Amino acid sequence: MRIIAGTARSLPLKTVEGMDTRPTTDRIKETLFNILQQDIPGAYFLDLFAGSGQIGLEALSRGAAYCVFAENAKKAQACIEDNIAFTKFTNNSKLLKMDAVSAIASLEGKYTFDVIFMDPPYDRELEKEVLERLLHSSILKKDTLIVVEASLDTEFDDVLEMGYELVKYKKYKTNAHVFLRKNEG
Repeated sequence: MRIIAGTARSLPLKTVEGMDTRPTTDRIKETLFNILQQDIPGAYFLDLFAGSGQIGLEALSRGAAYCVFAENAKKAQACIEDNIAFTKFTNNSKLLKMDAVSAIASLEGKYTFDVIFMDPPYDRELEKEVLERLLHSSILKKDTLIVVEASLDTEFDDVLEMGYELVKYKKYKTNAHVFLRKNEG
């Protein structure tokens, strides 16, 4: 696993040992950032369920101004800290050692984000809990883009009723990226 593009291009990243995390493949990561390329420069980026931190670090490498990582697994937290130090992004990033919902609560009134990425464990419906919390959160801007990495089995039929608009749905062989914005209508 490595940084694909930008100022930290080609730097190898540590991964979390074990089966608790699923690192996003380079091909899927490249496709994701091709879609996000207009949204990243100067952005405040939130990486929820951050795992190794590779998505947030890729955003920083590609010009994001700041990234907050949220992760509650101790092994993953150590991995993120090592990767932040190795890529030299310590001054424009922060690691919150807590679950995603608690992280959102702790960020209230302190930050607003341009892009929020989450890759929760599959088949536990944690994305719905986080989306519910985000809906009434002050960390969202009017046009914040929320990207959920999910299994192909995950249903997003109820996001419209929740108050989101589906911007894009990108399906891969094993998973999908769901792009959402809060519906201001």
